[in-house]
Amino acid sequence: MNEFSWIFLTAVIVMTAVEIWLSVRQGRYVQAHRDEVPTAFKDQISLASHQKAADYTAAKGKFNRSESLFAMVILLLWTLGGGLALLSETWSQLELPAMVGGIVFFLSFLVIGSVLELPFSYFRTFVLEERFGFNRNTPGLFFSDFVKQTLLTVIMGGILVAMALWMMNSAGELWWLYLWGAWMVFALVMMWAYPAFIAPLFNKFTPLEDANLQQRVEALLARCGFKSQGIYVMDGSRRSGHGNAYFTGLGNNKRIVFFDTLLNTLNEDQIEAVLAHELGHFRRKHVIKNMFVMAGLSLLGLALLGWVSGQAWFYEGLGVSTQSDAMALALFMLVIPVFLFFLHPLLTALSRKYEYEADDYAASVANADDLITALVALYQENASTLTPDPLVSAVYDSHPPAALRIAHLQSGTV
Repeated sequence: MNEFSWIFLTAVIVMTAVEIWLSVRQGRYVQAHRDEVPTAFKDQISLASHQKAADYTAAKGKFNRSESLFAMVILLLWTLGGGLALLSETWSQLELPAMVGGIVFFLSFLVIGSVLELPFSYFRTFVLEERFGFNRNTPGLFFSDFVKQTLLTVIMGGILVAMALWMMNSAGELWWLYLWGAWMVFALVMMWAYPAFIAPLFNKFTPLEDANLQQRVEALLARCGFKSQGIYVMDGSRRSGHGNAYFTGLGNNKRIVFFDTLLNTLNEDQIEAVLAHELGHFRRKHVIKNMFVMAGLSLLGLALLGWVSGQAWFYEGLGVSTQSDAMALALFMLVIPVFLFFLHPLLTALSRKYEYEADDYAASVANADDLITALVALYQENASTLTPDPLVSAVYDSHPPAALRIAHLQSGTV
């Protein structure tokens, strides 16, 4: 072990300790407020629903703590424990061409990681979500999804890894800059292709059949200057009782999508207000802004990868004695999330700013009271806690807490 080994090990331990501490703090705070509905919600949320949300939050926290500890162990086994080195040595015995060997090594690393996470995903779906009445999934559908996701990972990952390895080997010292450009193009293509070619592999999307609601939605889209390829209903109830709405796609391939569970929970006024919020993200250019933020972070990340991939201490500090381009990619993929964890509060603050702006826009083109009642109904339907710990919420929650968000809408600040 070298100096970087200790820096990495310290960062992993600190990250995991902070995650667990915040989770315990959240559980205690929510349970302390379990027996009384906040004053602002007493007329809309029953005590039984409030307590269900508290218990659901506590149960998720306990599960997440176990998952965090497991993830830490697996991360250390891959790196300091020599797991990646062993995997690389295993494939090297086949004496494959360098490019093919690198691709096979990296893809096998991804697939093994997915398999290791599978028991947690299964427990989350069939024990945790089932316990609180949200699961609609079946084992057959669950494993079918896993196979599809794995195949997509192999196909898409294979393309990206092949492109990265070719550039790392052939494009000179600035390979990371060319790779960043290729990654940006790939990301844009995927944003455009996702609604039409990938999402339908997992869910059924049907055109909205409610004529009255469709007319209201189309009128709202016209007021907002939003052109969509269509308005679709997704069979979210096939897997979960949670509801949502979103728009997806890029350019002339944008779609409005409602979960069928959301349509069963909200009335037309509330649905219009929720959609107005989603359109607020479009009108306030949040998607474009987020793309620039992610582009900047990925550029910095690839520049850092370009530097550390040529440093012997990077490999040795993470339990690897043999340098290779594929190994550099795998190690960087494992290490960078540890250090990015500490950026969570900054990214969360930016996301919350966007949510307030989208709420303001919704209040300007729809009825703010309808949005408030819709949010309360969704908080209740999804068993979202109304009393999160303020510090935990500031670190993790991309949306402001219910009380702050609704107070902002009620203040009439637009």
